[in-house]
Amino acid sequence: MGRILRVSQKVWISGEAVLLAQRGNMLGWVPVCLAVGIGCYFTLTWEPAWPFFVWLAMAGLGLLLIARLLPEAVSPFAVGISLCLIGFILAGVRAHAVAGPVLGWRYYGAVEGRIVAMDRSQSDALRLTLDQVRLDRVPPDRTPQRVRISLHGKGPAGMTPEPGLRVMTTAHLSPPSGPVEPGGFDFQRHAWFARLGAVGYSRVPLMGAAAAYDGHAGLMVFRIRMAASAHIQKRLSGDTGGFAAAITTGDRSAISQEALHALRVSNLAHLLAISGLHMGLLTAFVLAGLRLALASHPVIALRWPTKAIAAVGALAAAAGYLALSGGNVATQRAFIMVAVALAALTIGRRAFSLRAVAVAAIIVLVLRPEALMGPGFQMSFAATTALVAVFGWLRDIDRNWLPRWAKPVFATVVSSAVAGFATAPIAAAHFNAIAHYGLIANLASVPLMGLLVIPAAVVALVLAPLGLDWIALWVMGLGLDWILGVAHAVAALENARGHVVSPGAWVLPLISLGFLFLILWQGRLRWGGLPVMALGFALWQGAARPDLLIADTGTLVGIMTPDGRALSKSKGAGFVARNWLENDGTGASQEAAAKLWQDGDIVHLSGKRALAEFQGCTAGQIIVASSTADSLSGQPCMVFDPDSLKTTGAVAMHRSGQGWQITTARDIAGERLWTNWPKAAPQDQQDQYVRISPTKRP
Repeated sequence: MGRILRVSQKVWISGEAVLLAQRGNMLGWVPVCLAVGIGCYFTLTWEPAWPFFVWLAMAGLGLLLIARLLPEAVSPFAVGISLCLIGFILAGVRAHAVAGPVLGWRYYGAVEGRIVAMDRSQSDALRLTLDQVRLDRVPPDRTPQRVRISLHGKGPAGMTPEPGLRVMTTAHLSPPSGPVEPGGFDFQRHAWFARLGAVGYSRVPLMGAAAAYDGHAGLMVFRIRMAASAHIQKRLSGDTGGFAAAITTGDRSAISQEALHALRVSNLAHLLAISGLHMGLLTAFVLAGLRLALASHPVIALRWPTKAIAAVGALAAAAGYLALSGGNVATQRAFIMVAVALAALTIGRRAFSLRAVAVAAIIVLVLRPEALMGPGFQMSFAATTALVAVFGWLRDIDRNWLPRWAKPVFATVVSSAVAGFATAPIAAAHFNAIAHYGLIANLASVPLMGLLVIPAAVVALVLAPLGLDWIALWVMGLGLDWILGVAHAVAALENARGHVVSPGAWVLPLISLGFLFLILWQGRLRWGGLPVMALGFALWQGAARPDLLIADTGTLVGIMTPDGRALSKSKGAGFVARNWLENDGTGASQEAAAKLWQDGDIVHLSGKRALAEFQGCTAGQIIVASSTADSLSGQPCMVFDPDSLKTTGAVAMHRSGQGWQITTARDIAGERLWTNWPKAAPQDQQDQYVRISPTKRP
């Protein structure tokens, strides 16, 4: 017994020493704990009531008080659990704070609203986001705060959508759709936090209902952005001008689908997003320029705090860039990280450290907890954390053996490789693709962004009041032409893009936690993060795809065959088909997948005629109809039609010894604030939709 006690005492002393060695490095774990709590909130299948949050707040406060009484080596665990509870509460409070009406039925009729955003859909149609929405015969308390409409028709001559313009059209609107398959990307959740209560399209001309209002600060900035984008596109034509507008104003509407495809395949699409790279290059250029200008005057250089002044000037430039770019979540993250770095530089601290990254992550998670679930947040902080850690380790390595000219080349290669490896699993998990030559493309393009493109953009802004910005924009265009050329050349290479299967729910959390433990933990135990990451990759390797997938409208069915997934249609439901095939980890087209389809135990009845001509089914068959299948009620087969799928969402089925195992989108998503399961439309709306058929448009 005494021996056991002595061994236990030694283990405790050793463990205590390991835990105490973490002192001074605990800040990095704060955003990790917050993220765990936020992630737990979003994985629930039920919505907690307010008393639940009150109890959690009391528990978190109690743990913080208890932590002060616990031994120094143990108290961080109590604080960590408290931070997890705080993260959970932050996510819940944010979800309720953005609450707004969501359209609960299909709507066809007049739509009026104010333009607050413009972009392009995947079909390359101009897309408008409207607020201050009015819908015909829909009461204000059931009218969405915002709707998004794709314009598939051609407007009258001279009618151009403008920021802040109040417009009116006749449109088809629907509630935000759920995942295309159970466990897939949840657009309903994304739309909830974007305050989008309905999405749809219009094929009729867009009419101006009122002049644009300039008094709103956000709309004024929006108009300035779009005016700057139009000016740039006049100076630089084609995809070059669209690229320039995208990285300066955030307006991507002028880039062709061909160029976008090349940038994605070559792993250069991140250059379009105004994120850490652009913000960092801009502030670095402004900071260096201001310090050089201040240092050129002897009195100022000797008596003024030039470093602090330059940092404040760079921060002002970053804030202006944030406003000009539209201030989306990715740019906000980049601005916060730059602001933290510049603040550290002003007070004499190291500008780029894991502490600075942690502070930036804390601010983002507190302000936008939902950002954790998106690839932008995950990739941005994964790349930044890895870069700071690796270059921190390299500081202790003697690199004097490198020639002076080779040091920046070495830094560029290392930074591109580290950022690529850190973000590759996240990008592959979200987009099911890997760019095989992405490192080569980035090495050939990223340095040019820092040396030519971004400096030319800053100079163009300075020269704009003099009307000489065309000089700098021409130089900027040369750099962008090179980058586009690299993208097209790399995308044209054989096997430039690989495809991977969609991972399970636990894969990314395991890889991320292992990665963070490897970087944040102090001591040899940090290598314990590698087995955790290996477990995540092993689970990914063994990910099983559903044998049968059914779209939530019944318009498409996909069954797995030895040659890949067979689809029931070669056209139609293209978005669903593309996502299914990408999640399978194949690069097959819908047309090719449709050639594998064979009628058998799985029957797809597309359209009312196919349903009317169907003679009946037998036991063991699965019938999927795109129209209401009341005629099949009482049949011995399993039937899925739009009425039943409205309440379940998309369906995934796996074969087993006991038969089919069914999982629905509703099973995974549960009953949350943003899950918009069917609600009854007002009677006059139902009548209106019956009277005005989609095929009989005014």
